[in-house]
Amino acid sequence: MKFDTPATTNPIDQLKIVGKPVDRIDGPLKTTGTASYAYERHDVAANPAYGHILGSAIAKGRIASIDTREAIAAPGVLAVVTAQNAGALMKGDFNTAKLLAGPEVQHYHQAVALVVAETFEQARAAAGLIKVDYTRADGAYDLEKAKSSATKPKDMDGDAPDSKVGDFASAFAAAPVQIDATYHTPDVSHAMMEPHASIAAWKGDELSLWTSNQMIDWGRGDVAKTLGIPKDKVHLSSPYIGGGFGGKLFVRSDAILAALGARAAKRPVKVALQRALVANNTTHRPATIQRVRIGASRDGKITAIAHENWSGDLPGGGPDSSVQQTRMLYAAPNRMTATRLAVLDLPESNAMRAPGEATGHMALEVAMDEMAEKLGMDPVQFRILNDSQVVPDDNGKTDRPFSQRQLVECLRQGADTFGWTGRNAKPAQRREGDWLIGMGVASAYRGAPTQKSGARVRLDGSGMVTVETDMTDIGTGSYTIIAQTAAEMMGVPLDKVVVKLGDTAYPVSAGSGGQWGAASSTAGVYAACTKLREAVATKLGFSTADVTFADGKVSSAGRSVALGEAAGPGGLVAEDTMEFGDLSEKYQHSTFGAHFVEVAVDMHTCEVRLRRMLAVCAAGRILNPKSARSQVIGAMTMGAGAALMEELAVDNRFGFFVNHDLAGYEVPVHADIPHQDVVFLDETDPTVSPMKAKGVGELGICGVAAAVANAIYNATGVRVREYPITLDKLISQMPALV
Repeated sequence: MKFDTPATTNPIDQLKIVGKPVDRIDGPLKTTGTASYAYERHDVAANPAYGHILGSAIAKGRIASIDTREAIAAPGVLAVVTAQNAGALMKGDFNTAKLLAGPEVQHYHQAVALVVAETFEQARAAAGLIKVDYTRADGAYDLEKAKSSATKPKDMDGDAPDSKVGDFASAFAAAPVQIDATYHTPDVSHAMMEPHASIAAWKGDELSLWTSNQMIDWGRGDVAKTLGIPKDKVHLSSPYIGGGFGGKLFVRSDAILAALGARAAKRPVKVALQRALVANNTTHRPATIQRVRIGASRDGKITAIAHENWSGDLPGGGPDSSVQQTRMLYAAPNRMTATRLAVLDLPESNAMRAPGEATGHMALEVAMDEMAEKLGMDPVQFRILNDSQVVPDDNGKTDRPFSQRQLVECLRQGADTFGWTGRNAKPAQRREGDWLIGMGVASAYRGAPTQKSGARVRLDGSGMVTVETDMTDIGTGSYTIIAQTAAEMMGVPLDKVVVKLGDTAYPVSAGSGGQWGAASSTAGVYAACTKLREAVATKLGFSTADVTFADGKVSSAGRSVALGEAAGPGGLVAEDTMEFGDLSEKYQHSTFGAHFVEVAVDMHTCEVRLRRMLAVCAAGRILNPKSARSQVIGAMTMGAGAALMEELAVDNRFGFFVNHDLAGYEVPVHADIPHQDVVFLDETDPTVSPMKAKGVGELGICGVAAAVANAIYNATGVRVREYPITLDKLISQMPALV
């Protein structure tokens, strides 16, 4: 099916099941510990051995020699894999660095060897016996020092790295009110609960991998390419994922080394990355340096805006696209954005929840508050005044409309709900005991892309509907919204739908990434169900133009037949793929929101406590308000972590992340997070998909950190432009105690 004209009334609009706050159907499995995560697949490979990865002890250089003799002779050891005996390995399409080092080392904790043994403890102990002699080379690890050598990257997923509208320089120079500020965000880890993990088993020349991966078809292709085997010889399965956030978009060393280890040991092998390797061996969100300049007239109209960003990655890698939201959020006739990429020899950087916008909002939305203060305007009103219903900077063009844009309504409704009028515009004025209280706001923007997505739907003689697609559930509720879609389309209750996900045996879907998963995967199920409805009607001799599916029956012209009876003993199967036309070129598909935060800052210690958080989101039809709310509050929590505590500390001498475990890398816990509210605006977008829905899981993180930063400033009068905002950055500038 091709979606190339806006959706009209269709079966989804019945909203009998879609749009309802349904409990997640995978919830009981996860809460009882019976969900089958990758490392715990006891049902798939008998008697697996254990693999333990040895990571490089240097960040850049070469392996001069590697001695594995003691490890091979250690108790229980079955095999040791290194680049010397692994055979020829290619680099996958989605990796910047090779997944097995040798002889070149590209980053710290790049895999150097895998030890396979009867037990995990034996494998770990033997890995400690491997002697590696390195030749260390000088590397670049400091973004500030590398900034001057940064260059313009190539095209970034269809977006130009630089953009220009009008004459920014002249307009900024002429603006009576100006701001020119630089902001820093640190390297950040995905820090998901489930580490990267895989079980591998060979059957002849066919490889099966039970792994933790967000994009099944991408992963299958990269495994095949890396190992040099045909793609149809690779089977990937990933039905449950314990968090990904972009860190599991691509195959990592656990999967490849498990496959190599299984081949060497001639039996199934399971590998989980130890926590230190999650930080240094896999991908992370890169640090950024961002300069934002805004010029405005005295009445608050922005006349000039510029956003420049510097980030770093390994040779061949890509930048953090932190300027993207600045092209979309606010009107200004004169504009400029620029992206620069420095070569750094730190572990590979790549996508993390709302890549680009998550960091970009951290600068832009603070700059907007700083500008509002210079103008003497309320920050909410300043944002509303500079709204735009067309794309302000569409790679240099300015006339494409948004399909839906309710940013102003998000800001207004959020301000009313949060009690924004109670905020004192003058900082450091509200005090409760030893605590200074402040409020902050930030706009939120995230694109709403769609990706080609397929599904297969089966109807059996009992009236059960089974959906199969390689779409994944990374904790986002895919099982549930897909079941809701199929139930709505086929006119059956949820308990008559079975959903099977995350397997290369199923049709290729959009996968989980980029906030495209929900809208795209449900559209694929819609397409397959449409085809199944036609098959049922045709078999019964019903007119496809006059047929209804409801209450487990199919009816037309006064005749009604149970679905199971219609399917017959052999059942019916339909498979289709939703392909998207050019509507995304005619309209800008985006989601919008507003974040409001109240904080308290201790006057003596400068400790920050979050007190209230509110997100107002405009994201098309909300397929399941309960799971969507869960996504947004999770994203808000991550945004709070980015604002207050999360930072991978770089050892600039040796090029690695020092705090590479959950003892040193702090993330928010329950005690850190206060009351959270989420409001979804009533909205449908018929130009996105027949579901009229968009994603929301990444929108929820965009702007949160800036809202926290703005609230801290309102509480204390201290403006911190370097995240995370820790007490040491506040204490020397705090107002005098009275």
